[in-house]
Amino acid sequence: MSSTQSNSSANVTFVRPATFFIKGFSNVPHVKYYYVFLSLVYVVTVLGNSFIMCIIYLARRLHTAKYIVVFHLALIDLCESSALIPYDIVTFLFDLHVISYEACLANLFFVYYFMILHSLTLLVLGYDRLVAICFPLRYHAIITKTAMFLIIGIMWIFSAIYFSVFVGLVNRISFCGSNVIDSYFCDYGIIYRACNDNSINILMLKLTFGLMVCTPLILIIISYLCISQALLKIAHGAERIKAMKTCTSHLMLVAVGYIPFSSNVIASLTTLNPNTQTITLSLTQISLPMLNPIIYALMTEEVMQSIKELYKRRKVNTTKRMTFSRRNSKQK
Repeated sequence: MSSTQSNSSANVTFVRPATFFIKGFSNVPHVKYYYVFLSLVYVVTVLGNSFIMCIIYLARRLHTAKYIVVFHLALIDLCESSALIPYDIVTFLFDLHVISYEACLANLFFVYYFMILHSLTLLVLGYDRLVAICFPLRYHAIITKTAMFLIIGIMWIFSAIYFSVFVGLVNRISFCGSNVIDSYFCDYGIIYRACNDNSINILMLKLTFGLMVCTPLILIIISYLCISQALLKIAHGAERIKAMKTCTSHLMLVAVGYIPFSSNVIASLTTLNPNTQTITLSLTQISLPMLNPIIYALMTEEVMQSIKELYKRRKVNTTKRMTFSRRNSKQK
């Protein structure tokens, strides 16, 4: 289980494992039921996010700057789940706990890449709500389709460069000890197995947590403090409630995303059972991409209205086709 490739440089033996062993949920009792649950979650995630993307694509009223970001969120959720859940299911079905060094780094890159893109996308949606409520007269001048495409493009490029450096720095680590990873994917914990100086890796890890996780949350909180002040200035209660409703779905996404994550971080500092910690962390990661489309479908009036319009349009088109086919059959 500890096959390694070694070479010497400057009187220091550099050790790089040929493979890692992903422990996953192997110690969890009745784990087969959890894998069935994972499969169901993945199916719902794929169908739900594909449905939201189709609705946004087909409904002209949703061809706005805001829904470009919502479409992007659904796409990221789909990619995030696909980077995580299928691997866990394959591991269970074929008992493939061993993963090559290169594949492990690739898994590390994609899981964290899409997680951070998700966090940044929530920040962009918060920015959209901030401008809509605090600067309503300038909203369409500031929040344009071009601006949203530009912001999304910068997010993808910046995150790709950042995590390429983050993962690339793992290559400078000389590993020692066991190659067993006590997680369900190749997480950052592997950097703590370094025999050589790993201070820059730990610095990058702290920077990632602060810059990519804490900063978006802090900025979202600040944006909603500004929104609260703007809402208090609205004289009519009905208009205030209407403005608040436009923020409901985004607030739900932020709550569902950050509260469980924060709870897991706090729980990790305690003597929580490792199996319990693994299950709760995985539930947090897999549930969010599944819940996002449900929240947007049920909590957003524009999306619900678009679904109804598309359904009515399809019903009318089907009726017309049936009527036309009947007339043709009578003429014959």
